[in-house]
Amino acid sequence: MKRHLRLLIRYFAQYSMVRLAYKADFFIAFATSMTATILGFGFMLVLFTKIPSLQGWSFYEVMFLYGFSLIPLGFFNVLSWNLHDFSNLYIIQGRFDRVLLRPVHSLFQILFEKFRIESLQEVVTGTAVLWLCSGKLGLEWSLADMAWFLVMVPSAAVIYISVFLLLTTVSFWFEDRVGIVPPVFNMLTFGRYPLTIYNNFIQFMLSWIVPFAFASFYPTTRFLGRDEFAAHFRAVPLVAAFFLLLALMVWNRGVRNYSSTGS
Repeated sequence: MKRHLRLLIRYFAQYSMVRLAYKADFFIAFATSMTATILGFGFMLVLFTKIPSLQGWSFYEVMFLYGFSLIPLGFFNVLSWNLHDFSNLYIIQGRFDRVLLRPVHSLFQILFEKFRIESLQEVVTGTAVLWLCSGKLGLEWSLADMAWFLVMVPSAAVIYISVFLLLTTVSFWFEDRVGIVPPVFNMLTFGRYPLTIYNNFIQFMLSWIVPFAFASFYPTTRFLGRDEFAAHFRAVPLVAAFFLLLALMVWNRGVRNYSSTGS
């Protein structure tokens, strides 16, 4: 554990220096990321100028949900760069051979070779929005709430990583330059809104098939006083643990199935 933590720190420090060496490129990427975040909140503002509430959810409640979703999503985006392009970069181009030659677990290398540093702004922005909405909603954070928050954020990030890791492992059996990650990535937007606004099929999909609701909607329900979702709220860490173990099992099996391109 200590060795991997030390490696992670060195990976991040080294990549940060390389990334910041090209300052113009970094600030363009940061501006692009920030613009996408602002547009998301802009859409929310426009939406609520047309309607007073969204099926019983007030503006600040939806903003609270949106803000929370940005925090684990930001951590996920920092780490997800290689998962998004894994099939093309590592399988088709044969770079995975180099990964297997190193005395470090292959998944550790894939996740931590690159970082989308500009996505840390999502963590900062989401935290600021939560603070603002908490004040507007009159929410009082107890020590128990703070403890749950510190459990929910990493659990949600683990769910995002696990889902996309499962999708990435498909590349070990089916070589596809585009892969199935980008289409599912677009489904992340569904989790930024109250689950109750969707029909039963979508609610089931986002809860038990592609569990983005457990990474965004359900973790906020306790803080917003939505007691009808208490069981789902407490299940978030269990769902995260289940999908992480499943993803690791499938990844390890995929690595054993991998055959070199010979290039």
